[in-house]
Amino acid sequence: MNERERWATRVGLILAMAGNAVGLGNFLRFPVQAAKHGGGAFMIPYFISFLLLGIPLMWVEWAIGRYGGNRGHGSTPGMFQALWNHPIAKYLGVIGFVGPFLIVIYYAYIESWTLAFSVFSLLGKFHRLAAGQPGGETLQPFWDFVLGFIGAKDAGTLLHPSLWAYGFFVITVFLNIWIIARGISRGIETLAKIAMPMLFIFAVILAIRVLTLGAPVSPEHSVWKGLEFLWTPQLDKLADWKIWLAAAGQIFFTLSVGMGSIHTYASYLKSKDDIVVSGLATASTNEFAEVVLGASIAIPAAVAFFGLQTAQEIAAGGAFNLGFVSMPAILTQMPMGELFGFLWFGLLFFAGITSAVALIQPTVAFFEDELGWPRKKVALILGIALFVLAHIPIFVNGALDEMDFWMGNFFITLFALVEIVIFVWIFGMDRAWEEMHRGAEMQIPRIFYYIMKYITPLMLLGIIGGWLFTEWIPTLKQSSPGIWLARGVVFGGIVWGWIWIYRAFRTRKQGAS
Repeated sequence: MNERERWATRVGLILAMAGNAVGLGNFLRFPVQAAKHGGGAFMIPYFISFLLLGIPLMWVEWAIGRYGGNRGHGSTPGMFQALWNHPIAKYLGVIGFVGPFLIVIYYAYIESWTLAFSVFSLLGKFHRLAAGQPGGETLQPFWDFVLGFIGAKDAGTLLHPSLWAYGFFVITVFLNIWIIARGISRGIETLAKIAMPMLFIFAVILAIRVLTLGAPVSPEHSVWKGLEFLWTPQLDKLADWKIWLAAAGQIFFTLSVGMGSIHTYASYLKSKDDIVVSGLATASTNEFAEVVLGASIAIPAAVAFFGLQTAQEIAAGGAFNLGFVSMPAILTQMPMGELFGFLWFGLLFFAGITSAVALIQPTVAFFEDELGWPRKKVALILGIALFVLAHIPIFVNGALDEMDFWMGNFFITLFALVEIVIFVWIFGMDRAWEEMHRGAEMQIPRIFYYIMKYITPLMLLGIIGGWLFTEWIPTLKQSSPGIWLARGVVFGGIVWGWIWIYRAFRTRKQGAS
């Protein structure tokens, strides 16, 4: 069995954990969800969900990860087996082992768009698109460009991505796997120490530039109208359960809980390394990136140039429309727009790559820890698998959204419920509380003892139930070759994971005897 690596520095650990959490969702999904659900009406449920769902799950996953790592397990199958000595426990951890890799199959492709668009921005591509458009107010040239880039214009079952899209995808896969192959301290931690400061520098520059726009098109349209929309509480809308559901879901995604990556990163801690303060530092860093910076760029800029109503319509079209269509159009209307476009897509790329390597690491850890495979061998195999499987969302229409539905919604929510039941109810809340405080630099307020035991599991059940009626049932009725192929990849991946779990633990058992 290979000797397990450790984080070189605490700063590197926190930055890497923050890089795992701070992803494309902070700057794209969050403003879209806020705009779609009434702006200020969204923020109160959002912060309540952060306290009752996000923070408890963050501490739970740090504790499970450290506990399992000190017993030789860097992925959730082994961690669950260590917490609950039952034959089924290890199989319940399959989503934390296979799930992140299934997500990165399509996430890496989106990540490659951000790298491509940052280069296009710097080279003035979007300014040339805007040439000849009166006032730059039309989004159609940018929409056409994006559709052409990914090959979705007039697409049927198959997409026809441009050579640029495919080339940047290849580069992105290579970068991700190269970083993974270098290991925890030399690869992931080094990336975090470079990428995270750059991400925040880029985001702060953009936020300052947007906040100083004033009313560039019309006195009726200003940045402050956008901020007012996002931050004015609308108490009359708090009775709408869909807003609560959306807010809880956003917290769930923004902290990257339920994916297995936090567990794996925490597994490289020592038995008495603090997780209470470190977990809070990670969550706070993520929230600053999302609530302060993420809320100060895309939506206020859209309101300033297009007005509140149009900005809401843009947001209704999704994160793709906001980030890759409207933002390039907006940035072409600014002085030094090429530079600011580079900064916008550059920060998205840094957010994407730090999250992508975090999603690959749980699968790497499984083969390293449970089967003793060398890291470079695992990285090469996973790199080949990622490259091949990613051709499904690249070329098959509808596959990307379907995979995101199952892995980015359903299974990670279910997995979070499973992990909190195992840790809090089977392992035991008293033992769990003691484990979380091992080496802690501060005491968790006692109220969280009861939140973790009762409220967080009930909120997860509420999310699952709410999504069941609003999203899952309608989605299940959809049928096309691309959708069925995506489902085959997802469920085939889970079965593949169960097979490897069986083989790994049988080998471990034989070795022990």
